[in-house]
Amino acid sequence: MWLRTMRCCTVHLNGQPIRSCITPVSALAGKSVTTIEGLSKNQSHPLQKAWVEAQVPQCGYCQSGQIMQAAALLESNKNPSREEIVAYMNGNICRCGTYLRIIRAIKIASAKVNEG
Repeated sequence: MWLRTMRCCTVHLNGQPIRSCITPVSALAGKSVTTIEGLSKNQSHPLQKAWVEAQVPQCGYCQSGQIMQAAALLESNKNPSREEIVAYMNGNICRCGTYLRIIRAIKIASAKVNEG
């Protein structure tokens, strides 16, 4: 039960972040599902690179859910403010407390997406 509150199971359903652990398989019929593995080849997505650059990973438990949530944010808002990042990521729990690094990584990825 506590896993769904952490949102470490976040995937994209038709481009929108959902928690896979509480989504019935019947809800997926005819829809596109993207997992962390489908986000990019060779971990080349700007967020994945920024995660490493900002030294976000600690235990790694929540990272795929955090990245998938952040990817949905950047898909809808290419240049989010710090406040918009905090609001959108609210509810994604990191037991290691790397929230400031997560915000920094999202800002780094946003800058890279916007420059090229």
